[in-house]
Amino acid sequence: MDRRTLLVASTATAALAMTGTSASAGQGVPSDAALARSLGDFRSGHANVNGTRLHYVTGGKGTPLVLLPGWPQTWWQFRGVMPVLAKNHRVIAVDLRGMGGSGKPAGGYDKKTMARDIYELVRSLGYDKVDIAGHDIGAMVAQSFAANHPGAVRKIALLDVTHPDEGMNSLTLIPQPGQPFFPWWFAFNQVDVLPEQLLAGRFRLLIDHLCGLLLVNQAAIGERDRALYAHAYSTPEAIRGGNGWYKTFGQDIIDQKAYPRLTMPVLALAAAGNYDYLAASLPGKAIDVQVKKIENTGHYLTEEQPAVVAAELRTFFG
Repeated sequence: MDRRTLLVASTATAALAMTGTSASAGQGVPSDAALARSLGDFRSGHANVNGTRLHYVTGGKGTPLVLLPGWPQTWWQFRGVMPVLAKNHRVIAVDLRGMGGSGKPAGGYDKKTMARDIYELVRSLGYDKVDIAGHDIGAMVAQSFAANHPGAVRKIALLDVTHPDEGMNSLTLIPQPGQPFFPWWFAFNQVDVLPEQLLAGRFRLLIDHLCGLLLVNQAAIGERDRALYAHAYSTPEAIRGGNGWYKTFGQDIIDQKAYPRLTMPVLALAAAGNYDYLAASLPGKAIDVQVKKIENTGHYLTEEQPAVVAAELRTFFG
């Protein structure tokens, strides 16, 4: 994304905030069950695992493929790839602990515990070994799943993000000269109490800001999609749950130090802005790694380039 595009997008986001037209939505938001049916032969379900309750959407036939979303989204971010992947796989798109239709407990947001959530979920569904793909926070959980439960993973795909490591400590709170944007929310989401006080019932403002910042094509996440995400994070409990994924980064970094290099095949799909980092860092964490650049997209790969992402995942997972 060039700087002119970022400037235009940021200006548009600021205008929305000033006019108040991006207030949080929630009225008339479809249920997860209705959204699942809208994709074809998909159904919504719940399972009690590892001390919490997980919501998931499943459909298709073939080898099991788990999809894990990121912040500030839900399983719905995979809507563009799920019907394609379901031709060859039993797709299981999961709301992480703290997300959407899943439980929002007081703790357990370190990625090792969240990986255990997914491990117990797939076992409860009758699978001993799965393929797994994650985006953003979901990629962190997917990588932790592979590190902590290697016997349960055939192949793993990481979308635009890797597990927290010591490199995260070099992030600054002040944007550097020439830096197109900086992830201010990494720090904001670790603040106690204030985020839910500011954002409860107003989360649509943050959705629009992040879309303006991290999308090349603003239409890729449309009005209904933004309303769905805003609704999913509209309550103080939901905001605290999402923030919990960031507050545990310190523990995640400690855990990462003890993990061996992954031995199963690993695919990383990255937008241009993250490609160099993933290409440099992943070979130290896995033995069999492919890193591929996805063009004409920002951070939200599955929503800006669903056909390309689906094709790459089908080829990789087989």
